[in-house]
Amino acid sequence: MNDTTHTRFQQRFTMSALACSREVRVLLQRMRKRLAELGVSDAVCASVELVLAEALNNITEHAYAGEAGGSLNICAEISPVALRFTLTDRGQILPGIRLPSGNLPSCDVPLLDLPEGGFGWFLIRGMTTSVTYEREDGENRLVLTLPNALGI
Repeated sequence: MNDTTHTRFQQRFTMSALACSREVRVLLQRMRKRLAELGVSDAVCASVELVLAEALNNITEHAYAGEAGGSLNICAEISPVALRFTLTDRGQILPGIRLPSGNLPSCDVPLLDLPEGGFGWFLIRGMTTSVTYEREDGENRLVLTLPNALGI
């Protein structure tokens, strides 16, 4: 794992949206466009989009559980070696106030019993160098760090 504690982030910007699937899609498009404008490679942009899509959809589907009017915010910080995204929302707390393990669900079951979900946290953990979660003052804060392999 890369330690980005001492990374000097050179670019910083924020984006916000309502927590619904349509708004999440628009937010992801805006994020990808902004990262490309900053010189982030297509490959890194694709990884960011996949990780953020999983995390933002989790917020929409689970933290807000379909409640209308919830909001989500992203603070993006970019350096030549890493991209850090802090996602905040005021939805429900993660069970146990901790991140899911990210273990793959069992696929050693009959075909009709194969799981349809449970792969998101495995994907997020596999594509990031660091994932942290905390709850403070009624706000969830998820911090995702990805490598900026090709620099900016």
